[in-house]
Amino acid sequence: MPQTLRAPASSELIIKKSRFIGCVQPMTDRASAQAVVDALWRQHPGAAHVCWALLAGGQSAAVDDGEPSGTAGRPMLDVLRHQDLEGVLATVVRYFGGIKLGAGGLVRAYTDAVAQALLQAEKVTIQRMQILQCTAPYPLEGLIRRMVDAADGAELLQVDHGSVVTFKLQMPQSTADAFVSALNESGQGRIGWIKPDALED
Repeated sequence: MPQTLRAPASSELIIKKSRFIGCVQPMTDRASAQAVVDALWRQHPGAAHVCWALLAGGQSAAVDDGEPSGTAGRPMLDVLRHQDLEGVLATVVRYFGGIKLGAGGLVRAYTDAVAQALLQAEKVTIQRMQILQCTAPYPLEGLIRRMVDAADGAELLQVDHGSVVTFKLQMPQSTADAFVSALNESGQGRIGWIKPDALED
């Protein structure tokens, strides 16, 4: 199962007088990633490069930021892919030390900076969530609320009171089917389910 990171983690390497500051952090979209990169430039105005890689589905990106093509962003992205990560931004700030590393040396430096940061990071399994919506007569409201509270990872998003009570909740996909079965049994057939394709986005 894909994993993401619980919190940012960083590393620092000195290679032939060049300083490489690597950071990995949870990130879901390119706009947020660009904002982080912009902030790094403000924090490190003397840096030669801020290279980055984002692994986030269709939002993924790899940026060499002036380093020779393919020596920074893409190798950094490959490190994230090999670790089966999703929703992660890797950045490396480089201060040039006056000695050129060559293409192979750059690839090693950027991948090592990301790999070292990942060693410090705590990984968490990504929980795919499912939205459920059901209706029930008023006498069952307490039962449903108690079962949602007791279900691991479940969260009540909305409750509407009309001719019946309508509940909207989310929970991990892995436990949704068992929850629906248990609720149907406890509700003795008086709970109605609204199909996901009938829900508003």
